[in-house]
Amino acid sequence: MAQVQYQGTGRRKNSVARVRLVPGSGKITMNGKPAEEYIPFANLREVMIAPFKVTETEGQYDVLVNVNGGGFSGQAGATRHGIARALLQVDPDFRPALKKSGLLTRDARMKERRKPGLKKARKASQFSKR
Repeated sequence: MAQVQYQGTGRRKNSVARVRLVPGSGKITMNGKPAEEYIPFANLREVMIAPFKVTETEGQYDVLVNVNGGGFSGQAGATRHGIARALLQVDPDFRPALKKSGLLTRDARMKERRKPGLKKARKASQFSKR
């Protein structure tokens, strides 16, 4: 018999995370590495497990994540979004709690594009009167 697994796709900045939840002990594996090794910042790992805290399902599912694009922060946010979406497949009754916490909303904030004549999006070279 095949093991039950739930899937969700999360996005944040330029990162896309494909998340699978498998009943287990709460291990998080990202791109074949443990989360502690893959994301070196404890606060970002806390961000990732927020959906489990909201739904009180900590330690019930192993998380397998394929994530690419962006940096640590974007990848952690994308993983959080993917976990929240996968938990909806586990039990649709989680929806109100996840929605109230804002975990189902894709964070639309992106890096602003660079404008011509400027060094970055808004940073100009220093003004010289003479």
